[in-house]
Amino acid sequence: MKTVAVVLAAGSGSRMQSDVKKQYMEIGGKPLIYYSLKAFEESVIDDIVLVVSRGDIDFVRSEIVEKFGFLKVTAIVEGGLARYHSVRLGLQAAAPDCDYAFIHDGARPFVTEDIILRGLHAVKEYGACVIGMPVKDTIKIADDKGFASMTPDRDKTWLIQTPQIFSYKMILDLYQRLDREEGELIEKGINITDDAMVVEYFSDKKVKLVEGSYTNIKITTPEDIPAAEAILKNM
Repeated sequence: MKTVAVVLAAGSGSRMQSDVKKQYMEIGGKPLIYYSLKAFEESVIDDIVLVVSRGDIDFVRSEIVEKFGFLKVTAIVEGGLARYHSVRLGLQAAAPDCDYAFIHDGARPFVTEDIILRGLHAVKEYGACVIGMPVKDTIKIADDKGFASMTPDRDKTWLIQTPQIFSYKMILDLYQRLDREEGELIEKGINITDDAMVVEYFSDKKVKLVEGSYTNIKITTPEDIPAAEAILKNM
């Protein structure tokens, strides 16, 4: 069995309101991307493919991968215009004999060994799973005018995180199909926002929900930085 983690760090981080891309902003004296790479480096994962912004390969190789001694990083590739482009490029850079692929947002620094192991056990059984947590708050579905139109059952509503884990061959095939049919999806107004959507849209495979952690947050806006610092101190 061979596993690969595709770690996405190609975003612009425009909502951070900073001249420094968020994946390189420091938390606890280390770049944000350091923490997820460290988690996979010290886990059962065999290889890591790091997807970065255009023009950042040399910087990331010298200032992050080599500096911190991440030996499992087997490839560093440039991402695409959208997240799903970056995922496909990362998957294509993985070794062709991979069995399972963990797709992870580099802006989630607090993925843990326990989360990775739970995901691995689940993907072996189900072939497709995503990490997430049951929501704590009531969720409202809004209509086009901003009014509440529906309240889904909170007991059946999850906050989806990463990593999202799949049979490698299956998810690569589906992402390549997405690439071929991208124009049709755009015409239909379908916005692919995570990897599970690719499986749900292009196959009849069910995606298993696996508990992660409420601390497995995504760093997106300036308000997330103090929260991340607090989580880091308590880990």
